[in-house]
Amino acid sequence: MKTKHLLLTLLFALVGGFLASYVYSKNTSPRVQMIQNTAQPAQLASYAPNLQGTNIDFTYAAEKTIHAVVHVKVKSMQSYGSGSIFDFFFGYRDMPMQQQEVEGFGSGVIISPDGYIITNNHVIKNADDIEVTLNDKRTYSAKLIGADPNTDIALIKVDAKELPVIPYGDSDALKVGEWVLAVGNPYNLTSTVTAGIVSAKSRQLGIIQPGEDSEDSYQQYGYPGQSQRRNQPAQNRSTMAIESFIQTDAAVNPGNSGGALVNVRGELVGINTAIQSRTGSYSGNSFAVPTSIVKKVVSDLIEYGAVQRAYLGISMRDINSELAQEYDLDQIKGVYVEEVLEGSAAEKAGIQKGDVVTAINGVEVNSGSQIQEQISKFRPNDKVQVQYLRKGKTVNVTATLRDRSGSTDVIARAENEEVNLGVVFSPVTDQLKTRLRLENGVQVKEVLQGKFRKAGIQEGFIIVRVDKQPVESGSDVQEILKDAKGAILIEGIYPNGVKYAYALQM
Repeated sequence: MKTKHLLLTLLFALVGGFLASYVYSKNTSPRVQMIQNTAQPAQLASYAPNLQGTNIDFTYAAEKTIHAVVHVKVKSMQSYGSGSIFDFFFGYRDMPMQQQEVEGFGSGVIISPDGYIITNNHVIKNADDIEVTLNDKRTYSAKLIGADPNTDIALIKVDAKELPVIPYGDSDALKVGEWVLAVGNPYNLTSTVTAGIVSAKSRQLGIIQPGEDSEDSYQQYGYPGQSQRRNQPAQNRSTMAIESFIQTDAAVNPGNSGGALVNVRGELVGINTAIQSRTGSYSGNSFAVPTSIVKKVVSDLIEYGAVQRAYLGISMRDINSELAQEYDLDQIKGVYVEEVLEGSAAEKAGIQKGDVVTAINGVEVNSGSQIQEQISKFRPNDKVQVQYLRKGKTVNVTATLRDRSGSTDVIARAENEEVNLGVVFSPVTDQLKTRLRLENGVQVKEVLQGKFRKAGIQEGFIIVRVDKQPVESGSDVQEILKDAKGAILIEGIYPNGVKYAYALQM
């Protein structure tokens, strides 16, 4: 009897325990719940779902821009055979020069409905005829408005209305790693779009030579010519090209020059200009002039017919660990001022040799190319805020920018253009005369369409004698040539020391 009672008690206890466990499980949430068979996407810890580059659709930017990028075809006459300097030695002065027509191709970007088009200076350089073909196959004859060898930017115009345009974007806001599209006409394949990312900014290559004191040089980056100053840091020159390229890995080939680099919103952020290549074809890196530079150049060409170049007036060096140790600098930051030019904006603002420039108008700068890019936005007589370090202390000053000669005046091209010759002259600086041991001469600042271009004379050439007569100014050249006939000997020297003579056909 007792055994039976004990078994019943045990049975009731077991049933009660199971009931209590069941009720608890139904009315109490567990602290840890293991979820099985639920797929979760793998993500990096730093991944942000709302990043701009996520799920990018390139079709919008391509459709918005492809109709505003044009094909540019140029024709020019090149002289050869008789008419060279040797004709003077052998008495064939009146023998006509032989000429041959050559063609070149590139791209351009429409920036206004009434036909203003941006391209590269090296695309239209020496062109006697410029033809533009739109994406819808309409063809126009274009005229050259102006060109700037120092940035490799040129502006042409066609007589048309209601053309599609690409609006300017903010190249300063571009970030490394951001997607961009290159739109152009590589190898005459019109309306080509390629995609890549911004690989670097403010890249300085030393491929654009200043129009005032150097030859053209593009060979290492896919263009003819060879610089004799290739290894000299551009930021150390008092007269300098403006280089602050956007580097991308978007495929760019010959024919893309002058085409558009756009962001994913279809805004123009650069003009495709060069490739780094041993073969002349794309091999991974391409370079574009940022719109921060382009806009200023284009605005000046439209308003004045020539670029109003402003200078801070310093010779500078990028800071690395060796320079920081040599000059006992506290940090590797900013740009070291190696020399301050006499009478320059920098000197008048109190900047001295040994100072370290850290910002221009609040924008941090850590390379000479970044300073160039910021200063290139302004004209002579514009004021900029310059921040620099002196003996570890931060100093802020206002500098009034000046042109190369130290003037704050704005000068239009029409005031000094020798129209009949197609050339703009400028005085030879005393510094250049001393270096080249010249007693006289006048410098070719810009070559337009005309006799000088056909003769092959390049920007920067210093004319010493015309028809064996010494010259001091553009008016001297014009006076000697006004009644001249046949081939006239033009003798002079380039700023790199190379002497040259041209036969100018009158």
